[in-house]
Amino acid sequence: MGSRARSIAIWSVVALVGAVAWGVVALVRGEEISAAWLVAAALGSYAIAYRFYARFIVRRVLEVDDRRATPAERLDNGVDYQPTDRRVLFGHHFAAIAGAGPLVGPVLAAQMGYLPGTIWIVVGVIFAGAVQDMTILFFSMRRDGKSLGQMAREEIGPVGGVAALLAVFSIMVILLAVLALVVVNALADSPWGTFSIAMTIPIAFLMGFYLRVIRPGRVIETTAIGVALLLLAIVGGGIVEESGGALADAFTLDPETLAFCLIAYGFAASVLPVWMLLAPRDYLSTFMKIGTIVLLAIGILVTLPVLQNEPVTKFASSGEGPVFAGSLFPFVFITIACGALSGFHSLIASGTTPKMIQKESQVRTIGYGAMLMESFVAVMAIIAASILEPGLYYAVNAPAGVVGDSVQSASQAVNELGFAISPEALQRAAAEVEEESIIARTGGAPTLALGMAEIFAGATGGAKAFWYHFAIMFEALFILTTVDAGTRVGRFMLQDTLGNVWKPIGRVSWKPGVYLTSAIVVAAWGYFLYAGVTDPLGGINQLFPLFGIANQLLAAVALTVATTLLIKAGKLKWAWVTAVPLAFDLAVTLTASYQKVFSGNPRLGFFAQRDAFSDARDQGEVLAPAQTAADMDKVVTNSTVDGILAALFAVLIIVVVLDAARVWVRTIRAQRAARPVTTTEAEFVESELFAPAGLIATPAERERERELVGAGS
Repeated sequence: MGSRARSIAIWSVVALVGAVAWGVVALVRGEEISAAWLVAAALGSYAIAYRFYARFIVRRVLEVDDRRATPAERLDNGVDYQPTDRRVLFGHHFAAIAGAGPLVGPVLAAQMGYLPGTIWIVVGVIFAGAVQDMTILFFSMRRDGKSLGQMAREEIGPVGGVAALLAVFSIMVILLAVLALVVVNALADSPWGTFSIAMTIPIAFLMGFYLRVIRPGRVIETTAIGVALLLLAIVGGGIVEESGGALADAFTLDPETLAFCLIAYGFAASVLPVWMLLAPRDYLSTFMKIGTIVLLAIGILVTLPVLQNEPVTKFASSGEGPVFAGSLFPFVFITIACGALSGFHSLIASGTTPKMIQKESQVRTIGYGAMLMESFVAVMAIIAASILEPGLYYAVNAPAGVVGDSVQSASQAVNELGFAISPEALQRAAAEVEEESIIARTGGAPTLALGMAEIFAGATGGAKAFWYHFAIMFEALFILTTVDAGTRVGRFMLQDTLGNVWKPIGRVSWKPGVYLTSAIVVAAWGYFLYAGVTDPLGGINQLFPLFGIANQLLAAVALTVATTLLIKAGKLKWAWVTAVPLAFDLAVTLTASYQKVFSGNPRLGFFAQRDAFSDARDQGEVLAPAQTAADMDKVVTNSTVDGILAALFAVLIIVVVLDAARVWVRTIRAQRAARPVTTTEAEFVESELFAPAGLIATPAERERERELVGAGS
């Protein structure tokens, strides 16, 4: 059989497996199905998309050119611009984009059933999320690594550009503070997690110096050392926690102390050379992230757990779910952001990564491939939530205002929702993971840990408590890497913005500008973090409800910029690649924004919630989550602020899109009249570097590498 025939046969089998799996997932009703079908459907879809759709975009739409030197090669300064091995850069990029979203969003969206969320995760990433990440990475790379906001200003114009800069930076601060708060909550009073994560910092320093100074280019060797030390750190964290002595006390930190530690680490990660801390630590973290998810997938294939959740629940249409209010459209697409489509990713794709990539062809592996991997994380999360008994799922995820604070009240509330679970079952579930209570543990993280523990315990024959606490630590490590990279990206963005006013501060090589802008970014999200840690209704807790909508509005900015640049490049016929997901994202986010601002349901609309709490306060009542009259005042204030900001963000995005549409029309007319179109793409410079396009070099690429080594290049 020839290679072409073999390739056709292989991809036909992959397509068939994926199609059969989707058929089972979508069509089987009235009987239980195995979670393995979700795994097969996702993996088959990813393989087809990466092989065909991503290659089509790279070759026909973007037209990557490996003869062109990237900013990492042309502007190499050993601090921010640094040609980085594609395997290390893949690890950095994946670790930077994979935060809380793919872990907790799908868990919360499981309230609607496993089918809507799974379809959005897989279809959304193929046609929207991965496309956004890859195209923004490519366009930023072609513009010396410019930030998303700066590209919007330069390519769309001052009106849309300023609106984009304001929206992007303010949304980024909210996202970083939310992610930091999740890390603090996960690590508080957890010596295992704190010790293990703290040890990744000196390990990263060792890897950075080893790869750059001691043994340059020895990626596999460095990886082996780093992974071995990481495993020791994880095991050591468990030993520290079990010791219960002075060492355990030293790593048992309260939330306030953790907040200050996180702020200091964020500043260091922003100003130190990228090869020294950020890139090696993210690369190291990726091994634990991907390793855990792969083991989880293997555990599913070994144990074949049955999905207990319904394909589509009654809450999808009623919009009155106990976990969050709102109907399937638009809120499944808001709740599940990272894993399908996430605006935060565009900040990384226009921040650190374009300044480190070696060759243009690597955008497919790093931009599209890393996003597919994150999507698979989201699939694992929705499976972990859906294999739990529905009664347990709602008892854990519904707020205390719904289920109370005891196993008796939770059992009664869940039974009233139409699901059955006894107080004894809830008490037993808590005891199995060595927790006093799992009632009203909202946010998604504890539910994910319960599901992961169920799968790992089934595959290994027990130790559910160990796997539960391992999962909690894993979630903290998973999320932390987005905070450090996000802070550095925020610094780039602020330097680009202030550089429009005063040129020196826009130079990434000017140290005073680097330190000043890093301090401003850290102070911005650090303030909201600390205020949120010290006040359950203050700081970032005040802005937390904006997280999902703000993130997807940011994606609208990114897709608008990508569409604009495709049209300016004379590729109007291919602009649908980004314009179609842009149209869908706008429909989702603007609908959600409208409902959050104008809905009369206090559980859904911000201003309706303000009015409900204001009326109750005037009558001397105290409503959950408030516990005092002062708390009622805070809720009223928070709801008002959230409503105003939701409306403001939506208006800013509309301004960006309308101004971009003006540019589209003007550009199309100019091209048809054969008039020149201005663009900020950097001049072509011939590349002197060679590097494989994918994670695994092809035989031809390996031969080329041997030739270059033999020639002394």
